Amino acid sequence: MKHTKSMTKILFSVLLAIGLQVMFSMAYAQEDVIRKNLAERIPKLPKIDEIVKAPIAGLYEIRVGGTDIYYTDSGGNYLIDGQLIDAKSGKNLTEERVNKLSAIDFKDLPLKDAFVIKRGTGARKIAVFEDPNCGYCKRFEADMQKVNNVTVYMFLYPILGDDSTVKSKTIWCAADKGKAWMDWMLNEVPLRGQSKCNTDALARNVEFGKKHRITGTPTLLLADGTRIPGAIGSAQLEKMLADVKVN
Repeated sequence: MKHTKSMTKILFSVLLAIGLQVMFSMAYAQEDVIRKNLAERIPKLPKIDEIVKAPIAGLYEIRVGGTDIYYTDSGGNYLIDGQLIDAKSGKNLTEERVNKLSAIDFKDLPLKDAFVIKRGTGARKIAVFEDPNCGYCKRFEADMQKVNNVTVYMFLYPILGDDSTVKSKTIWCAADKGKAWMDWMLNEVPLRGQSKCNTDALARNVEFGKKHRITGTPTLLLADGTRIPGAIGSAQLEKMLADVKVN
């Protein structure tokens, strides 16, 4: 009897392994069909990074360029460029997926290349990439004055031209970086002083941003890795900070 049970377990394991192998083979075969057909039919489509099944039967998610999401059918006959919304919950599934793909672990941030602005207890943490000539950044900074008990790691991110680099260097070399930044962003107090200190951090910030596809300012990063592209209001930021869960 024991022998029979043992044989049954072995047979079950073998059948399970075979079944999984067949499933994986079918999945890969399906991916090959989609890749082949889309490459032939839409030559301008960037190289596909990943293909996974979408929440809708028969629909596949295609990821290209790191975080760009498209959808297609099982034969690569159609390409959908748009947002997938869960009608029951109202959740934007495409947006959630992109946010997950573009998340940056807070521990991976080169904090030595940022300066710190602390308000209140500083208990909550965010990182912000901003250009001193960015109008949206100035609007964001004005609204940020309403957010308390936060530590802001400010990464100067001069991507809007040579003047942005000049201003960023002056701010970085200031005796009080935070004050120089706030004076300029909130009141456009002329930036004075020398910019002859070591400003290699600015070049590293730009390289880091390129690596992680930070293409606009302001870009915010929460402590749980959530990326927020663009300026948001203080009320929305407060809500997002309240929802942050850090392991």
